[in-house]
Amino acid sequence: MKIVIIGGEAAGMSAAAKARRTDRDAEIIVFEQSQVVSFGACGLPYFIGDSFDDSGFMAERSVAQFRESGIDLRVGHRVERLDPAKRSLLVTDLARGRSFPQPFDKLMIATGAAPVAPPIEGLDLERVFFLKTLEDGLALKPLVQSDEIRDVVVIGAGYIGLEVAEALVHQGKRVRVIERTDRVLSESFDAEIGEMIEAELREKGVKLHLGESVTALEGEAQVRQVASELGQYPADLVILATGVRPNTGFLADSGIDRLANGAIVIDPQGRTSLPDVYAAGDCATVPHRVSGRPAYLPLATSANKLGRMIGENLCGNQKVFPGTLGSAGVKVLGVEAGRTGLSEREARSLGLAYRTVVINDKNTTNYVAGQSDLRVKLVYAEEDKRLLGGQVAGGPGAVLRVDALAAAIHGGLTTEDLGMLDLVYAPPFARTWDALNVAGNVAK
Repeated sequence: MKIVIIGGEAAGMSAAAKARRTDRDAEIIVFEQSQVVSFGACGLPYFIGDSFDDSGFMAERSVAQFRESGIDLRVGHRVERLDPAKRSLLVTDLARGRSFPQPFDKLMIATGAAPVAPPIEGLDLERVFFLKTLEDGLALKPLVQSDEIRDVVVIGAGYIGLEVAEALVHQGKRVRVIERTDRVLSESFDAEIGEMIEAELREKGVKLHLGESVTALEGEAQVRQVASELGQYPADLVILATGVRPNTGFLADSGIDRLANGAIVIDPQGRTSLPDVYAAGDCATVPHRVSGRPAYLPLATSANKLGRMIGENLCGNQKVFPGTLGSAGVKVLGVEAGRTGLSEREARSLGLAYRTVVINDKNTTNYVAGQSDLRVKLVYAEEDKRLLGGQVAGGPGAVLRVDALAAAIHGGLTTEDLGMLDLVYAPPFARTWDALNVAGNVAK
């Protein structure tokens, strides 16, 4: 059997490695457009913030290691087109400049996503960066370390934008974040959580511009200032964190089902609408455990889990993905924030009958040094009080409490169950009634 995988990052290489272990006789070919595989872009903000210096920490295994395991991994190869009727791909060897057909018995698409470039002038100026690839990180780090760079503007206040802002603060820069929506992390967190992060950013000296759109980047050869509809701001360096779009343009004529943003729709076994064609990672949707609908959530956790499962299914198994909860966390200076399940905005958009509760508490007992605030928000079904989602923000321990919420939602627990759940108590970690217990008991 000939298995072909397009894309050599998290989902693709997880699938290739699992398929190799599942079927020792299958021919497994992976095409990767770049020269880097198994790369975790999540580490890039921490790399440029000097949390570590060895860029190799962001890659799980090398090209040579995958080849030694019996995977025909071909870097520098771009897939141009899929012909489902002929069960064939058109592939270009970028080094040689030649194209060739590649037949397959089973195909997995794991082409990831590319940064969204906003429609503004000046993106081609020097010292203007997106932060998605290893090359981006390697080019940015020495600039951020340079004394020439004083004023940095980050465009976009999602996960990456805020992690970059923290990295720049640690590097001693004057940081300005511009976000076109009216709050940070607006796609992921509800307002009660976002306001805690916004307060932390402002307290630590970050200039935060919300509800403001950038119109142009200005300068002669290199960027000198950022212009918005409300003003102009100095910039020695600009980093764009304006979201991503699935890399699926080459599938336009294939007939494969996609969302409006281009994400490939998959079922719980990772199958697309085309026979013997699977997909996972930032190019595809993920089945959502609570909503029951395909969701576009470009997260490394789902990419790895689905990749592993699809690796087995490519070899004839019938594994089923239990569904994502979209669990995610972020640290912004002194505040942690995590979420799982549905936000209130998502529950409302689905037309669910739901209620919410928000409580403010502490992460430890009063006599432990360093006690910090915690805020918990629960979203739950109005009829039976079944948990639908939860968010936690605050000091140390905030994000790890989301793991308990994820398990509770996965298991179908109610707010009453959460209120009496036997969570760990010890003065350095929690109060006798943990903040999650309190939130569950307060829910009406």
